[in-house]
Amino acid sequence: MVCKNKSQRHRIEYHDGFSDNLVPLEPLDLSKINSFSDMAEAMSKTALGARNLGEAVDVLYEMKDKYVVLTLSGIMTVAKMGLIISDLIEQNIVNAVVSTGALITHGFIENAGMRHFKCEGKINDKELYKKGYDRIYDTLELESNLLNIEKIIFEVLKTLDSPTSSREVNHELGKYLSEKVKGRGILKSAYEKDVPVYIPAFTDSELGLDLALYNKTAENIKFDAFRDLEHITEQILQQDEVGIFTIGGGVPRNWAQQVAPFSEELQKRFKTKLVRYKYGVRICPEPVHWGGLSGCTYSEGVSWGKFFPEDEGGRYAEVYCDATLVLPIMVKALFERIQKNSE
Repeated sequence: MVCKNKSQRHRIEYHDGFSDNLVPLEPLDLSKINSFSDMAEAMSKTALGARNLGEAVDVLYEMKDKYVVLTLSGIMTVAKMGLIISDLIEQNIVNAVVSTGALITHGFIENAGMRHFKCEGKINDKELYKKGYDRIYDTLELESNLLNIEKIIFEVLKTLDSPTSSREVNHELGKYLSEKVKGRGILKSAYEKDVPVYIPAFTDSELGLDLALYNKTAENIKFDAFRDLEHITEQILQQDEVGIFTIGGGVPRNWAQQVAPFSEELQKRFKTKLVRYKYGVRICPEPVHWGGLSGCTYSEGVSWGKFFPEDEGGRYAEVYCDATLVLPIMVKALFERIQKNSE
């Protein structure tokens, strides 16, 4: 087929990038890197996963003075990342924590002075069971640790009023650690900084099982999960701007995010304030194409009314990686940047 107007092929304008305000990439020059903050800034001007990490630090820095909800899933405490969570709490970066019960349980064990161990060599899970070792991929939790903290939890439960919630249980556990145990940990830091810690799937954890066992042998304590929902909603409704920092996904992520559509329904019925998350940073290796919540993008959350669209000021970053690899780098870079800009 003959083109009727051959000059059409010459009408393309070859822009130089700068004329459209595009951001140029820059080679990562290690000779100019003197800190984690320098590294993150340099990575933000590269591509692929490196750029994701660098831009995530930028968003974390931007939302550092906002009300930030940290959501946690996975084995972060068994993987020895717990003190990083404590750092975020103690440095006033996060204002609320939403977690799986297992993660908090293993962190409590660590904070109480007990240990986790490497699982190496040829693995025989049948033999591990006989020896009282609970395997979490390449790491071992001791069944004796779980039995030891059961005694502590029973002691703490005696001080609780009924009904109670995960936040109230965690507050009293943090108080116990603060008063009786040396060292740092998530619940202890949260108690001392008055940061609420919620476990929405409370019965899916050793903590939940311990409460169930306590109720079999002592005065029954009614557990009311709606006390948690009402509390976090009340906290967020008081804020002007809200951010979310998600490690993993699952129930903690969705439970924290659903405050936004819940506020929308409250607004319709009771004329209360409407809130949505304006900032978000997510670390998770889950790909989006499986369709699960853990892998879904913040953009998908916009369609649910959970997040502001980017053209309305929303600022988001997503890092598709094992959190144990990138969380230490990101948080260290964040702290360095805060310190540098405050000098």
